[in-house]
Amino acid sequence: MTLRRQIATAVAAISVLVAVAVGLLVHQAMIRQHVDQARASALTALDSALGAYARDGKVAGLDDPALPPRLRALVADGRRGSLLAGGPQGEAMWAAGPVQGGVVSVRVDFEPDRAAIADLDRIILITVVASVFTTVLVGVLVADRISRRLRTAATAARGIAAGRTDTRIGELVDGRDEVADLAAAVDLMSRALHRRLEDEQQFTADVAHELRTPLTGLVTAAELLPPGRPTQLVQNRVQVLRSLVEDLLEVSRLDANVETPYLSAVPLDRAVRRTVTLTGLDVEIEVAPGAADTSVRTDLRRLDRILGNLLVNADRHGGGPVRLGVDGLRITVRDHGPGFPDDLLRHGPKRFRTSVRERGRGHGLGLTIATGHARVIGAALTFANHPDGGAVATLVLPPTVTPDRADDRAEGPAGDSTGGPVHGPGQDAGEKRGERPAP
Repeated sequence: MTLRRQIATAVAAISVLVAVAVGLLVHQAMIRQHVDQARASALTALDSALGAYARDGKVAGLDDPALPPRLRALVADGRRGSLLAGGPQGEAMWAAGPVQGGVVSVRVDFEPDRAAIADLDRIILITVVASVFTTVLVGVLVADRISRRLRTAATAARGIAAGRTDTRIGELVDGRDEVADLAAAVDLMSRALHRRLEDEQQFTADVAHELRTPLTGLVTAAELLPPGRPTQLVQNRVQVLRSLVEDLLEVSRLDANVETPYLSAVPLDRAVRRTVTLTGLDVEIEVAPGAADTSVRTDLRRLDRILGNLLVNADRHGGGPVRLGVDGLRITVRDHGPGFPDDLLRHGPKRFRTSVRERGRGHGLGLTIATGHARVIGAALTFANHPDGGAVATLVLPPTVTPDRADDRAEGPAGDSTGGPVHGPGQDAGEKRGERPAP
């Protein structure tokens, strides 16, 4: 049950209970008042009748056969009394007293009082219904306002969680109550988170840029070493370091949202087979009937980068065979290994995160980069484990990609006008469990 319904239900229940209690109290008080008035009238009339009997020796209400038996028995004991009772002529208030030779009684009709009580009950009922309706309506309006402001805050908070850390809730939530205090606290958290993310992105970019100059000299020096096994090892490590720095630069550009896709019409079947060829891996390609002629408008280099990372990741960390399926705009990469870890399935790829014990085998950027490029081209990249075992990465391409900054100029796989290094799919190892192993 939503908060609005909870508040409305509570207000309605309390309103009904209070209204019913007040109505019952008023009803009982009015009955008691009318009964007391009728009894007083009947006793006054009885005193007058007894006085008349004492003076004249006769009275009209002597030994009335309609007198209620209970009151007759009371008078037989020598006492006076009154009783509200029904009869053939309707409800009435009786009063009786003993005299020598009989019983003197008077009857006061109670039907007018009963009609007045019924009219009052109707008024009470109408008042109760109106008050409950008004109270519930006011409660619903107040609850709706609170609920609407909380939903607005929740929507903004989900936007912050999705990466839009520049979202501010205080601009959307008015008032000076606890909800406004909550919005201000979330805004403060959002600003702090935004600053930390900017610092992290700037640090990553600064480190990568600072490393490029000495790395270039290191690459040149490694190429001048005499041939031999030690030279091969040094050159291999230098290339790994170079790939790491280039990946860091690419991650910093993806984090800063400055990447621009270069779109062109791409035959999906040919593009997928081309990527598999560039990886040099043994991959089973399964194309659904009718998907061979599918054409998409996307960035071919980024598509190569995404699929290449997924295929290399499946080959290095999964079990064979590795299968790539194409069904319309959906591309799946499946292996038959242990599957993705739970942390990756819950939170997605994390940079520099790996569940592999040998931390030196990779730096954990492959799936992170693939996810970033998928976001740039407007595709959805998800990760799951197959019920029969193995990891499944699914890439769903949009039918038409038209970002605000998109350029109609086609881009080949060998160039990247966005700046930074260009990788073939085989150059960037994907990471199962968030790791990119070194070659």
